[in-house]
Order: sequence, then C-alpha cells, then structure tokens
Amino acid sequence: MTIHREPLTEAKVVLQGCRQHYFTVNFSNDSQKTLELRTEDAKDCEEWVAAIARASYKILATEHEALMQKYLHLLQVVETEKTVAKQLRQQLEDGEVEIERLKTEVQSFLRGWLCRRKWKNIIQDYIRSPHADSMRKRNQVVFSMLEAEAEYVQQLHILVNNFLRPLRMAASSKKPPITHDDVSSIFLNSETIMFLHQIFYQGLKARISSWPTLVLGE
Repeated sequence: MTIHREPLTEAKVVLQGCRQHYFTVNFSNDSQKTLELRTEDAKDCEEWVAAIARASYKILATEHEALMQKYLHLLQVVETEKTVAKQLRQQLEDGEVEIERLKTEVQSFLRGWLCRRKWKNIIQDYIRSPHADSMRKRNQVVFSMLEAEAEYVQQLHILVNNFLRPLRMAASSKKPPITHDDVSSIFLNSETIMFLHQIFYQGLKARISSWPTLVLGE
C-alpha cells in the first residue's frame, strides 16, 4: 500500500473558494480500487497521511494471526477440559459401581459372620443342654451294646466250633466220651443262639453305620 499526496490544481478548488488538499491510497492488489481522499487544510492532510502510513496491514495480519492462535489454543483447552471432565465422570461412575459392589460384599460377609456366630451359639447352647446330654448317653449305650454283641458272637462262635461240634462228633464215635443227650443238655440251643445273634449283630452294625451322633431338634 502506497500513499501519494496530490498537487493542488484549479480543478480541485471548491466553489466556495476553499482549497481542498487531496491524497490517494494505492493498494498492491490490482483488484483493489485506489482511494482518493481530501481534507480542508494541509495539517489535517499531513496527519491523515502519517496515520495511514503507520497503519500497516502486516501488523494487523500478525495481530489477527495471534488472536486466531489464542482462539485455537483456548478451543483446544476447552476440548481437553471436556475430555478430562468426561473421564472424571466415568471414573466417578466406575467408583460408584465399585463402592456398591464392595458394600454388597461387606454386607454379605457380615451376614455370613453373624449367621456363623449365631449358629455357634446355638450349637454351644445345645451341647450344654439336657437333651444333648441324653443323646450322648444314648450313643454310649448303643456303641457299648454293639461292642458287647460283637464280643458275645465271637464267644458263641468259639463255643460252637471248638466245643459243641467236636463233642458231637466224639459222641458218634465207637467209644464216645460223652453221649448226645449230655451234649444237648450242656450246650442246649447254642448253634441256634449263635446264628440268631450273628443276624442281630449284622443288622445292628448296619444300623449304627448311619447312626447320628448328635441330631439337632431330635
């Protein structure tokens, strides 16, 4: 952009007799029309020319570019803040979900602990109760009976196999040391008793294999 002060000519004198001071503004761009300006005195003309000369387009363009950079930077900051805010909201939501999960887990743990503690108290109270004491005594009697029955069956087995049957065979010999009547009177129904007690013992043992040692509420 260039500025030219035009020389005064008679054609540029106003009809009232006042002289007009002209200057033109030319742009480097050929498509831009030349501006022709005027003032009423020389001082104003010189001030306008100096002011326009100082008004550089490059300076304005630089300032505009700086403002655009600031705008883009602020826009980027805003977008970053939006992204950070979104991430924080997601973290908060995830934190709330985790808190609910931990709350549920803690409540479940506490309920389980309270239940076990209550059950332990119930067991301790029952163990000290008269019913539990009677159950222990009953079990002792049952297991003692099983042990005694096993021993009795063993003794009957020895009696029959080691005494009754050998003596019965001896009573049938040519020179019997004892008669069949004596064997029968001595041992009476020992074999039958042994068979009956063997059956009773097997049934008792099968029953005790699933015998409860302590049953709540029984």
